Amino acid sequence: MDQRGSLKKALGTAKGQEVTDAMMEEFKAIVTEVLTPHASAILLDPQWGIEPSRKRSSNAGLLLAYEESGYDNTRPGRLPDLLPHWSVRRLRSAGADCVKVLIYYTPYDSDDVNEEKHAFIERIGDECRANDVPFFLEFVGYDHEGGDEKGAAFAEKKPNVVEGSMAEFSKDRYGVDVMKVEIPVNMKFVEGTGSFQGTKVYAKDEALGLFRKTAEVAGKPFIYLSAGVSNAEFTESLDLACESGVGFSGVLCGRATWKDGIPIYAEQGGEAFRDWLRTEGVRNIGNVNEALQGATSCLNHYE
Repeated sequence: MDQRGSLKKALGTAKGQEVTDAMMEEFKAIVTEVLTPHASAILLDPQWGIEPSRKRSSNAGLLLAYEESGYDNTRPGRLPDLLPHWSVRRLRSAGADCVKVLIYYTPYDSDDVNEEKHAFIERIGDECRANDVPFFLEFVGYDHEGGDEKGAAFAEKKPNVVEGSMAEFSKDRYGVDVMKVEIPVNMKFVEGTGSFQGTKVYAKDEALGLFRKTAEVAGKPFIYLSAGVSNAEFTESLDLACESGVGFSGVLCGRATWKDGIPIYAEQGGEAFRDWLRTEGVRNIGNVNEALQGATSCLNHYE
């Protein structure tokens, strides 16, 4: 629930007006209140998520995001930045059990771009170690040549992007404790699945093999991210992960559980949204939890 710019834009479009800080906090607080009884933790941001974090269920830990929303678009390479008024020490003081950072990454970008990102993550890893806080690193792939990342051409490249990223950030130099990784295939191009939309890039058996191939390089525990796909598509991808037998340790997902409630909140208000979450939202997170039967604890990796 650490979405910032994207959530503000979606709420503004649905409401047809500018979204206030109070609206952002209310939306996050309602999601936190209703869904954390069904989760082991929640990821929030320190900009609009500190007060909502106090609404979480006692069973749920707290991860706080450390990066600026989006990326630097004044230079090539989708370079990241950190929130200017925060540090790992301050996030921990605000109640964080873990710190999460997102970067856009592909092993195929220029050495200059990637070396800057490597140094960036090394600094954060050292900061987390110094403060004894677990470090969750999320990396999202992109086409450094500017192609359509939702198209078939990038779907062919995606497994290699995911594999190369997992291999890189498994290195101890980065201090990453848990990797938050993309599903290694685009389910819309996997023939023989419910998510298939007509253009084949991989057969189902090939997709299962790509789950295994990417997982083989992981030297750290990893969890899957939902990347904003539908609840049905995400749970089907988790079914494939379980079928493939890879040792993933769960998920960190948001929009797959609550994004369909955005128009409810925008048009009918907070109470209607809360009611929607208690039925549809809880059902969505239940679907995800049911699909996690094949996952194993990340703690198994550590003594």
